[in-house]
Amino acid sequence: MIKFWSYKREFKKLKKDILKKIENTLSKGVIFFGNELITFEKSFLSKYKSKYGAAVGSGTEALLISLKAINIREGDEIITAANTAIPTISAIVNSGAIPRLVDIGNDYLIDCSKIEREITNKTRAIIPVHLYGQSCDMDKITKIAKKYRLKVIEDCAQSQGAMYKNKFTGTIGDFGCFSFYPTKILGAYGDGGFIITKNYKDFTKIKRLRYYGIETLDKKNIYKNKYYSNENGFNSRLDEIQSSILNIKLKYVDQFISKRIKLANIYFKELKETNLVLPYPNKSNKHVFHLFTVFHRKKDKILKQLKKNQIETRIIYPYPIDKMKEYKMYNFNKEKLIISSKKSKGIFSLPLYPELNISEVKKICKTIKVIMKKLD
Repeated sequence: MIKFWSYKREFKKLKKDILKKIENTLSKGVIFFGNELITFEKSFLSKYKSKYGAAVGSGTEALLISLKAINIREGDEIITAANTAIPTISAIVNSGAIPRLVDIGNDYLIDCSKIEREITNKTRAIIPVHLYGQSCDMDKITKIAKKYRLKVIEDCAQSQGAMYKNKFTGTIGDFGCFSFYPTKILGAYGDGGFIITKNYKDFTKIKRLRYYGIETLDKKNIYKNKYYSNENGFNSRLDEIQSSILNIKLKYVDQFISKRIKLANIYFKELKETNLVLPYPNKSNKHVFHLFTVFHRKKDKILKQLKKNQIETRIIYPYPIDKMKEYKMYNFNKEKLIISSKKSKGIFSLPLYPELNISEVKKICKTIKVIMKKLD
C-alpha cells in the first residue's frame, strides 16, 4: 500500500533526536511558555524574516485570534475563498462575523476579479487562502484592501515556505496564520499554530489573546499576573513538547520542500500526456506542493482503480462550503460559485510527502497511465 501520508517514515528518521529532545524537555519541569517555545518563536520568525509573531494552539485559533485582534464585531463581514477548509469559515463565524465567499480560478485560488463585488459597508477583512502550496495574487488583494481600508489575514496553513514575488506567504498581509497540524509541511505531532504580524501593537494583543487576555512582559513569554485578565481571550498555547519537536523539524523544512518539488516535477513529467488536469503553478512564485491536486470528470472511476492498486488518495475538498447545512443561513449565491462547485466534483490529490520514494511516485504514474488509457 502506498499511503497518501504517514508520519511513521519521518519519525523513523528523526526518532533518536525527537525522543531525546522530548525527554530533555520533560526533565526541565516546564510544560508551557518555556525555553523551547521561546527558541521556536525566534527561529520561526527568523526563517520568515519577520520581527513580530507568536505561537498559538492551532491554525484555526491563529485565524480566530487574528480576527479578534482587529476587533471584529457581530455582523461584520469577512471575504474568503469558496473552496477553503472548514476551519477558515469556523474561525470567521466564531469571531462573530459573517463569511462572504468568492469563487476561484482554475488555479484553485480566490479569483481577485470577483472580490470587489462582495465588498459592502460591513466588510472588515479579506482572508486569502494559499491553497495546496501556492500563493494567491497578493498584489491585487493588497491593492483592493488598501482601496477599501480592509485588513488582510493570510491563511498559510498549506503554504509554509511558499513565496509571492520573493516574499514569503504570511509576511505580506497584516497577519499571517500558520498551522502545524501533522500533515503540514512543517508539522508537529499534535496541534499548533503561529501568527506573524507587522507591528508591535498587534503583536502584544495577540500574546494577550492567546492566554485569556493576560498581559505579558514585553517580548518575553512571562505573564505579569496569570490571575488577572485585561480583555477576554482564549486558551491557545503551543506546549513545550510540540515546540521541542518543531525546533528539530524546522531545521529540515527546506529539505522537506525541495523533496516535495522534486516529486511534483516527476508527476508533471510523467502525467503530462494524460487527460488529467494538472496543477497550475505560477512560474513567478514558489509553489511548495503541500498537495498535488489534479482534476478529471471521471474522478470516481479513477479513484476506484487506484484503490484496487493499493494507492491511497484524498479529495481536498469534496464539499463546497456553500452546500454545507451549517452555513446555509448565510444565503451564499451559488450562481457566483460555479467554478468551485465544478472543481469539487472532479478534484483529487495524489500522495506527495518528503519520505515518499521516487520509485513509488513512478509506480503511481504508471498505474494512472494504464487507468487513463482504459477510460479514453
